[in-house]
Amino acid sequence: MGETVIDSEHGMTIGLSDPMKIDPRRDRFPCCIVWTPLPLISWLVPFIGHVGICREDGVILDFAGPNFVCVDNFAFGAVARYIQINKRKESSRSSGSRMFNGESRYEQEEGSHEKEPMWDDALRKGTQEYQHHSYNIFTCNCHSFVANNLNRLAVKSGGWNVVNLAALVFFKGRWVSKAAIVKSLLPPVIVYTIGILLGGWTFIASCSILAVLLTAWFIMGTYCFKKLIQL
Repeated sequence: MGETVIDSEHGMTIGLSDPMKIDPRRDRFPCCIVWTPLPLISWLVPFIGHVGICREDGVILDFAGPNFVCVDNFAFGAVARYIQINKRKESSRSSGSRMFNGESRYEQEEGSHEKEPMWDDALRKGTQEYQHHSYNIFTCNCHSFVANNLNRLAVKSGGWNVVNLAALVFFKGRWVSKAAIVKSLLPPVIVYTIGILLGGWTFIASCSILAVLLTAWFIMGTYCFKKLIQL
């Protein structure tokens, strides 16, 4: 058994062995969900950002455009926040099919004794699927890709979508460093300061309406019109 390691700054889960150590300097986040702010839109709605999911070796995978999944090149800059998943405790993937939105989506395939790790194998299949998906920020985006993979892995028994994934990152995500906090929050502070000085309450109201409309779109598309937001 590997020696238990708890990183005081970056360790998120209990009982991580050496290969699971997070190394922000090398952009290595084993078995993590990662987040970074988006230019312009995150300046107006700071809780919106770009997400990816990581292989066991820490390499980041993210859906960044039509038929395109980035590998080890996070599309919008360095990781700012992350959540590490304890795959032994939180991923309940086992033999047989998994149910998602009432349909059997992730069936067990032959060759279950492949040498490739189960975690990475699931991400590989998710990546292959999204290499044939069109990108649309409103209906099929980076959150769709990560939620799809979390369901393949049956993390916390599945049931992931773009809404509960975004909520998880917002409430549970850990900052990589103080510099990441500044890099993420300073642009919105500057934009809001200038906006309030020039536009006053009109600017605040406009940003609030934008945030409400975006939130309502994804909630309605996820829970009311279930085929609208792709996974």
